[in-house]
Amino acid sequence: MQNLDLSQVKKVFFIGVGGIGISALAKWAIAKGMEVSGLNDEDSPKTLDPLRDLGAKIFMLPEFKDLGNIPEADLYVYSDAWPYRGPEIIKMARDTGKPVLSYFEALGIFAKDYRVIAISGTHGKTTTTAMIGEVLIGLGLDPTIVVGSFVKSFGSNFREGKSDILVVEADEYNKHFLNFNPFATIITNIELDHVDTYLDLKAVEDTFLKLMKQTSKVLIANLSNQNIKMLSENVSLDKVNYINYIDELPNLKVPGEHNRMNASTALALVDYLSLDIQKAKEILAQFSGTWRRLEKRGVTSEGVIIYDDYAHHPTEVKASLNALREIYPKDEYRLTVVFQPHLYSRTKALFNEFINAFDEADRVLLLPIYFAREDKDESISSVILAGEISKHKQNVSGYEDFESLIGEVKALPFDKKEVFITMGAGEAYRIADQCFDFK
Repeated sequence: MQNLDLSQVKKVFFIGVGGIGISALAKWAIAKGMEVSGLNDEDSPKTLDPLRDLGAKIFMLPEFKDLGNIPEADLYVYSDAWPYRGPEIIKMARDTGKPVLSYFEALGIFAKDYRVIAISGTHGKTTTTAMIGEVLIGLGLDPTIVVGSFVKSFGSNFREGKSDILVVEADEYNKHFLNFNPFATIITNIELDHVDTYLDLKAVEDTFLKLMKQTSKVLIANLSNQNIKMLSENVSLDKVNYINYIDELPNLKVPGEHNRMNASTALALVDYLSLDIQKAKEILAQFSGTWRRLEKRGVTSEGVIIYDDYAHHPTEVKASLNALREIYPKDEYRLTVVFQPHLYSRTKALFNEFINAFDEADRVLLLPIYFAREDKDESISSVILAGEISKHKQNVSGYEDFESLIGEVKALPFDKKEVFITMGAGEAYRIADQCFDFK
């Protein structure tokens, strides 16, 4: 389907259009003059209202079922969750005889006429994409940007540029990033994740190697990591070790060693492209973050400081909690974490890592597992995980439903300097929405 001629596509229908990535592609389709409509299972104002404002027709499932048929389109695009949530709808699309593509398959076609800077890695993709995008905007390169969050500086997950440069968050799940042929590939790190796609770490590394082989010009990665260095020796590319740039970073507004590593990739790219590295440092110093990436949401009338974070892998959980402790030291602030595990398969495969991921927290409250694209697995649960964590840590509880945890949070004594963070790729943020009044 890589030969699909976008100039012949006048109408696109997006299945699962409320997703953070696919909604960015819908905006890009509108920017290209296409008529966009889409379906979502529930209203998601953050992603859907901007599309409505741009003229997209959005259906919710009950309304859609009343139609009796799928709207006519030249192209149908579906998000990863919908082969599980609505396989019958994807079948309806295929029955039209028109092209039906996954989000990343379609994104690869939209990207084919651009010089692609692909930001990949197990962790840090979103923030790194946003940082690099902001730096290249500030340096006058006018890139198009597709990112899996809302970048605070331009208030969107999509930015249309006028140049031929595309900065794109390239996901390894389902080997999605192999839909790109970048001129520059940035790999923030490589760890085992997405165990519903990859059997082991070697399978992950092999897929990253394929991405390297599809890259035409430069690889920017942590070449101080022996595994990544060994992988890179299999490709004939220019290679830049971003670790060499960490000591050149300015003071950042976003805390944490992981964010310093993310920012160093931007400096490495700027230096490789012979751009103004001093100005790049000034831009990075002003970077204010993205939605749901260690985002400070406000302070309650009682003085509880509320954060939200997308971390869903144990390495990410640790990194985010360590970053919070840079701002809110353990001897001064009590830190409560509400975490929602994402996927049965991930929780099961990385169980031992999750047990030790919450050391910086004083209280840990676990929501039921958000299974999204999987069948239920009775052999693993948040209650089981909480039981194991509590063997070496006090104040840990797992819950079977949202309502029980909400009741627990409302009853908690917040009588000290308090930080309260919701974490996870699912719906943990709803806990803060329902339990606190904050600015």
